[in-house]
Amino acid sequence: HVRRGDVVTKGQVVATLHSGPERAALELAKTRARTQGEIKVAEARVAITEKKMRRAEELYAQNFISANARDEARADFQLATEDLGRTRENQKLAEHEALRAAEVLALRTITSPFSGVVVEVMLKPGEFGATTIKDPIMKLAEIDPLYVEVVLPVNLYRKVRLGQRAIVVPEAPIGGSYSTVVRVVDRVIDAKSGTFGVRLELPNPKREIPAGVRCRVHFSDLDSDSPPGKSPPRPARAAKSAG
Repeated sequence: HVRRGDVVTKGQVVATLHSGPERAALELAKTRARTQGEIKVAEARVAITEKKMRRAEELYAQNFISANARDEARADFQLATEDLGRTRENQKLAEHEALRAAEVLALRTITSPFSGVVVEVMLKPGEFGATTIKDPIMKLAEIDPLYVEVVLPVNLYRKVRLGQRAIVVPEAPIGGSYSTVVRVVDRVIDAKSGTFGVRLELPNPKREIPAGVRCRVHFSDLDSDSPPGKSPPRPARAAKSAG
């Protein structure tokens, strides 16, 4: 359905696996769920045995039949009622089976979990595929928003806050400057390098900024020895959210 570089939207069908047996199973389950013949037969049996039971009660009250005959009529009605209940339960089970078959068939239709772009298509039409992580069909990337990953020295740890604004400047030939917001400040510091990570969220609605581009980040009021709003730029990389 899609090729490398195509833009996809959330819920869009990107691939369909062979699903002949699953479709047949769904149609069979739907037919069973719609079948009303057994229920109508059971309802008719209940109606007949109820009439016989009432007639037997009247005859017994007039001493025309024995208590045993009356009890047999009651038992027949009870059995017919139980059979009707069991038939209705089977009908419900058939409806649930149809729902299950529909879900199984839906698994054969692959949809995009988010809006993004197709990074790579691993399988061609007609090739054997599966819906497992070990055997991916394609790779998608969500590039709106982009996540800008920054590594900062530990002495700046207390100076970076969630919600803090920053300016991202991508390297040439992309260029430009973009406003971002701090979304994640790592709570674990790398002892070996004395650094910690920060993630910024960069809106990219027009998908003009490619994922993976190097950039520099200016944090607002990050360094006390810098002029207001003119903190030193920090190297970073605009990363995608891959799927």
